[in-house]
Amino acid sequence: MPAIEVRTLACGMPLIVERIPDVRSVGVTWLLPAGSAAEPENRQGMGAMWSHLLLRGAGSLDSRGQAEAWDALGVSRGADVHTMALEFSATLLGSRLLDLLPLLVDAVRRPRMEEASVDAVRDICEQALAALDDEPQDKAMVLLKERHAPEPLNRSGLGAADGLAALTRDDLLEEWAARAVPTGSVLAIAGDARMSEIAPALDRLLDGWRGSPPLIKQGPAPARGYSHVALQSQQVHIAVAHDAPPEPSEDAAKERLTAAVLSGGSSSRLFTEVREKRALCYTVHASYGGDRDFGRVTAHAGTTPERAQETLDVLWAELVRLTRAGGGEVTAEEHARALTGLKSRVVMSGESTTARAGALAQDWRRLGRARSLDELIGALTAVTLDDLNAYIRLRDPGRATILTLGPTALTPPAR
Repeated sequence: MPAIEVRTLACGMPLIVERIPDVRSVGVTWLLPAGSAAEPENRQGMGAMWSHLLLRGAGSLDSRGQAEAWDALGVSRGADVHTMALEFSATLLGSRLLDLLPLLVDAVRRPRMEEASVDAVRDICEQALAALDDEPQDKAMVLLKERHAPEPLNRSGLGAADGLAALTRDDLLEEWAARAVPTGSVLAIAGDARMSEIAPALDRLLDGWRGSPPLIKQGPAPARGYSHVALQSQQVHIAVAHDAPPEPSEDAAKERLTAAVLSGGSSSRLFTEVREKRALCYTVHASYGGDRDFGRVTAHAGTTPERAQETLDVLWAELVRLTRAGGGEVTAEEHARALTGLKSRVVMSGESTTARAGALAQDWRRLGRARSLDELIGALTAVTLDDLNAYIRLRDPGRATILTLGPTALTPPAR
C-alpha cells in the first residue's frame, strides 16, 4: 500500500505526502482556515470571492500571466469555500510538481486581487447567488443548513447579497492576510511525489510565513423544527437534517453504514420505500458528513405538490425507524450490501490522486492525522451486524430540522 509521510514544515504547517506507485499524476490540496464561518458578519461572501481571485493573478503575474503559467504546466486547478476551510486544489503530472509549487505559494501568499478583478468576481458571485432561485434543490439545502446549524456554521459558501455588495479590495486583502496563515492550514499531496524533494522546496518558498487565524466564536443552537418557504412551482423539495457523530467518534463508521442502508443505491430503504413501492418522488437520498466537532445526516426528496405530504411522512418514518425511538434493525443482507458499497467507494477514491489528496487534507483537519485506505476499509469491516444494530438501538439524532420549499406548507410529522 502507498506510504503516508508527514512532516511539519519550518513555518509550522503540516505537509502530508502519499506516494502512490505506478501513477504519473499528482493531486494537491491546500486547506486554509478561511471558510465561510470565518467571514465577518457584515462581509459574508469573502470566501466565494477569494475562490476566484486566487486564480486571477499573484506575485509578479497578472491574471492572464498566471493563467498562462498554470496552463503551460498542464495544471487542472480550482478553489472552493467550505464551512471551516478554503480548499485550493491542483492536479498535474508528477514530473511538473516542483515547477508548480512557486505558483501555488504565490497564489496563497501574494494574491494580487486587483480592483478590476474584484469587480468582475463580485458580479460572478452575485450571479451564482441569484441562480439559487433557478435551482430549488440547492436552495432548499442552503436554507436547511441555515436553520439547522448554529451561527456562523450555518452559512452558505455563496455568501450573502449585502455582504458581496459591501466588500472592497482592502477588505479582501486585509482579511486574507489574517486567514491565510500556517496555523490551521494543511497541505496534502498524493501520487507521483516524494517528500524528500517537496519539503525542502516548500521550506524555501514559505520562509518567513507565520501567523494564527482569529478564533471562530460559535453562537447558540438554533430552534430547528419545521419551516416552509413558499415557492410557486410544480415541484416540492423536502429537506431534513439531524445530528450525527463527529468524524473523530468511534461511532462514525457505524453512522456511515447506517446512512448507506438508508441511501446506498437502488436497493436502499429510502429508494425502495419512497420511490419504488409508492412512486412518491423522482429523487430521494440521504448522506452522512462528519466534521471535527459535529456531524450531520441530511436527506432530500423532490416530488409534486399532490404527493408531497405522503412523501414527507414516509421519508420521516424511514429516517426514524433506524433510531432508538423507531426500534428498527438492519438485516444481514442490508449490512453486507452497505459494507460492500462503502468499501468499493473507498477503493475507487484511491485511484484518483486528486481525491486522495483531498481526503488526506480533510483527515488531518478533522482528526489531526491522515488515514490510509487500509485503515478506512478496516474501520468499516470491523463493524459487525450485531455492532451496527446495537448502535441503532441507542441512536438518538436529537431535534431535527425539516424544511419544505414549494407552493403550500405541509403538516410536519409528530416528534
